[in-house]
Amino acid sequence: MLSEQQMRDAIAARDSAFDGRFCYGVVSSGVFCRPSCPSRGASPDNLRFFPSAEAARVAGFRPCQRCQPERESPADARLVRVARHIEAHADQRLTLATLAELAGMSPSRLQRLFKAAFGLSPKVFQDAIRLQQYRQALKDGESVTDAIFASGFGSVSRVYGEAARSIGMSPKAYRGGGAGETIAWACRETGLGPLMMAATSRGVCFAQFGDDETALLDQLRSEFPKAGLAPSPAREAPQLDAWIAALEHHLDGGGPQPNLPLDLRGTAFQMKVWRFLLGIEPGEVLSYSELAARLGAPKAVRAVASACAANRVGVLVPCHRVLRSDGGLGGYRWGLERKRALLDAERARRNSGNKR
Repeated sequence: MLSEQQMRDAIAARDSAFDGRFCYGVVSSGVFCRPSCPSRGASPDNLRFFPSAEAARVAGFRPCQRCQPERESPADARLVRVARHIEAHADQRLTLATLAELAGMSPSRLQRLFKAAFGLSPKVFQDAIRLQQYRQALKDGESVTDAIFASGFGSVSRVYGEAARSIGMSPKAYRGGGAGETIAWACRETGLGPLMMAATSRGVCFAQFGDDETALLDQLRSEFPKAGLAPSPAREAPQLDAWIAALEHHLDGGGPQPNLPLDLRGTAFQMKVWRFLLGIEPGEVLSYSELAARLGAPKAVRAVASACAANRVGVLVPCHRVLRSDGGLGGYRWGLERKRALLDAERARRNSGNKR
C-alpha cells in the first residue's frame, strides 16, 4: 500500500509508472485524475487519494477529460476481463490459478495488480458480488437459505463467516474493543446536525449524529476503547474526508447516497440484520415484524429492533427505513426528528425521480 507521501511525490513528478495504482481527486474542481495527468497542479490541501477510479466516483468526483483516468490500458483490460468473469460466474468456485490463466499472468502478479486496481483481491471481490446477489435474492422474496445457496455461498455458515469477513471484523476482535486498530475520524456540520464519521483501513465503522464534536468523540472512544484514534487525514484512511463530504452532500439534498466501504462490527445476528438493511432502496420502508419474517425469524421482532438500535453507522446502514407495524416511526438512535427528515427527503427524491 502506497503512503500518502509516495502518492503526492508521484503526482508532483507526473509519474506514469503509478497510473493504475491510485488516482486522486481535486476538491476545488470536483474531478479525479491519473498520477501522470498533465493538468496544472492543484493545492496540496485540495487533494484526496483513492485506490481506484470506482472509489473516486463513489466519493462524488468525476473523471478528468484531459487524462481520462478510466481509460483502459492493455493491462487494465485484462483485469477488467477477469472482474467481469468473476461477476458472471460468482456462484462458481474460481481459483486464482484459473483467473490468472484467463488474464495471461502469473497468479501472484494477478493478485497484486487486481488488488491495486480494484482495492480488493479476486477472492474478496467474488465474495462482494455474492453478497450483492444474496441481498438481491432476499429483496426478491427468497428465503434466507435459498438466497444463500442461490448466491453461491454453498453453506449457511459461509454467509456469516467468509462473507462477513469482507465487511467487518470477527466477533472475537470486536469484543476486544478494537485493540490494535487505527481509526481515523472527521466531524462535519450537516443539515441534520453534527456528524462524525470514522474509518479503519477496511471502511467506515462509525457514522453518528450528536450534539457536538466533543460528545461524538467520547462516543467513538466508548465504542472502540482500545483502538488508536487519529483526526483525518490519517495514513490508514486518507479518503475519509471525501467520504464524509459525499455523505454530507447527500444529507443536504444535493447528491445520491454514497456507496462507501463498510467495516461493520457486531454479533452474528446483528450482522445478519444490517446486511439485509443494506438492500432496502431509498424511499422504501418495512416494519420490524416484516424484517424479522424476511430474515426467517418471525418471532425475533425484539431482537431485530435491538439490532437496529445498535447500528453505529447511521444512514449508510439505513435502519431509519424500518418502522413500527402500525406505520409509526418507532425508535431511532439519533432522534425521531432526524428519522422523519431522512424518510421525507428520500420519499421526495423518489417521487421526483418517478415524475421524470
